[in-house]
This record gives sequence, structure tokens and C-alpha cells, in this order.
Amino acid sequence: MNYLSVCSGVEAATVAWHHMGWKPVGFSEIEKFPSQVLAHHYPSVTNFGDMTKYKEWDINDTVGLLVGGTPCQSFSVAGLRKGLEDPRGNLALTYVGILDKFRPKWFIWENVPGVLSSGGGRDFGSFLGAVAECGYGFSYRVLDAQYFGVPQRRRRVFVVGYLGDWRPPAEVLFESESLSGNPKPSRKTRQSVAGYVESSFGQYREDVIAGTTKASGGVLSGGSETFIVGALAIPIHAQATQFKGGGNSRNNDGKGNGLGVGHPGDPMNTLDTSSRHSVAFGWQNSPSQSMSMDTISPTLDKSKTPATMHNMAVRRLTPVECERLQGFPDNYTNIRENCPDGPRYKAMGNSMAVPVMRWIGERINRLEHGYTR
Repeated sequence: MNYLSVCSGVEAATVAWHHMGWKPVGFSEIEKFPSQVLAHHYPSVTNFGDMTKYKEWDINDTVGLLVGGTPCQSFSVAGLRKGLEDPRGNLALTYVGILDKFRPKWFIWENVPGVLSSGGGRDFGSFLGAVAECGYGFSYRVLDAQYFGVPQRRRRVFVVGYLGDWRPPAEVLFESESLSGNPKPSRKTRQSVAGYVESSFGQYREDVIAGTTKASGGVLSGGSETFIVGALAIPIHAQATQFKGGGNSRNNDGKGNGLGVGHPGDPMNTLDTSSRHSVAFGWQNSPSQSMSMDTISPTLDKSKTPATMHNMAVRRLTPVECERLQGFPDNYTNIRENCPDGPRYKAMGNSMAVPVMRWIGERINRLEHGYTR
């Protein structure tokens, strides 16, 4: 599959698809640091720069797929919500122009979930209507990176299109068993939090329960994304929870922050840098005594050695940890000696999650080779 990538960033798509032998015929990226990363890793691939100048692009290879996530600022719930009236939002329609020029068999478009409600839904409807006028059938779905093997919540809208037919995109984005009305049952009926998702951190592995802080518009996000900037790790073979403690609340009211105050569904409230946090855990003396991470931490009792850590600090994640959170190889953005951290944080904050792109690409690849579920 030959593909053209626009709003390329540091190329999550290429990292995700290289194992299938797919070939990029061109990139389109204007930011200085991501462009340097592309030149470092893919010196033989042309970076065409400004995507609004696509009519001037000279590409001799057939383009089988167009991929890109146009800027999300105008569609984000954290932004001004100007939608297609914002020049950055209009790049979504520029994307459609590129689609019409090269007529690939497939396309993949990504954006924040806020695009679904931007302009009362009319912005997203305008984009889909323009895609349909170009002759493409499509399907869209919100996918969360935390269910694809990376330890972060990152929900994004993915639109997959196919020239002349909506059924192949539906086959890509939706599992047939999820549409049959017979979901796979759990092992047993119980109330629980979501199970532990193992990620590929090389030989690094800890059983942890981690809280996160988020920042928008800071060094990680460059004003466009929300990204994890802190984490707390509990020693191996430990089950942990945060509890209320005197004076441990932002208001110093003695009530503490308590549990479940963060995002709905969180097993614990979000840790931050403005509050003092107490963490209690039951220490297990050996791996054989530890409990699996798909169970709720038991009540501390006298059979365990209790421990309490006070005034836990939240630190900023390193650039390598941010690369891991997005599924990139370690030091992928560390392209030169004394490479500054700021651009690396921003590049990761603006990137797609590699495992999600890999999943979509592999399902397209299966259809291209005649395999169906």
C-alpha cells in the first residue's frame, strides 16, 4: 500500500505500518521540529510542507491511502469552537481537496471527539458530506488508546473511507461480534474497575496503579492537546488506593480529596501538584502472594504489613515516557545531541497513538488481502 500522509507530525502512521511493507510516497508537515524528525528517520521521503499547496505536489506513485489528522484546535471542547470558520478547521476541507485530487482507494482522518458536536454537529456533517460528494463511503468511531496497550486515556474520532462503498470501512472499524448482540461474557458477574492493560515497555514491568495530572496549552500540548504530565508509581507487588486525610484538600477544609472525584469511571481521583496525597498499600512479601491487577485492592488487614506514604510528589514524565505512552520507540524524537525536551513533549502531545493506527492499518491490510472476520 502506497500512502500519502498530511499533517504528518512525527509520523505515527509510518511507525505503525512499516512492518506491513506499506510505503509513504510523501509527507506534509510545516512545524520545524517534527520536520527535522521526519528528515532524520525518512530522508528519502519528500516533505511537501504546506498542505494548502497540494495542487502543486508532483507525486508519480499511485496513492492507495490518504491519512491525516487535521488541526483539532477549532474542534476541541477546550478551544474557541469556531469549527469550519477557523482557518485551521478549514484544513479539514483542504484534506477533502487532497482526497479528490489523488483519489486513493482508502482514507483515514482523525480528530478530537469535540468535532462531533462542533457547530451543533454541522461541522462534522459538512466534512462527511464533502467526502460523500467525492464518491467515498465511510464509517467513523471513537477509539480510546488505553484499550490498545498504552497506559493513557486518549479518545479520538477516526473516520475511515473507501472509494464507492461504505461496507469496507465498517468492516475495519467495527468487530462483527460487537454488532451481533451477543457480547462475550465476563468470567464472572461482579462490580469492578477496568482490568489492567499490559503494554510493551520492553523489560520494564511493574504492577502499578497510577494517577495522572493533565495540562492544556502547556509545554506538552503547545496549546492544542491535553497530555499526561505526571504519574505516581507504587512499589511492585503492592495494591494501593488514595484515601481522605486531614487537610489534604485544595480548600484545606480537613475533608481531603477522597475517592472518585476525577474523571467519571476513574478508580481514584486525579493526582495533582497542588494537594498533598496519602497513599496506603498492603505490601506483599513475595510475588506468589501478590494479587492480579484485574481485582479490586482488598481491605488492609493485620495479616499484611501496612504502610502509608505521605506528601507524595507528582513529577513530570520524561520525554521517553511520553514516547512510550504514544507507542513510539524509545528516543524516537531524540534526533541529535542535547536535543531539547520542549519540542519532544509537544511532538508527542500532538501525535496519534501508534497502536491505534497499527490496529486500523492491519484491519485494512486484511481486507486488501481478502481476509474477513
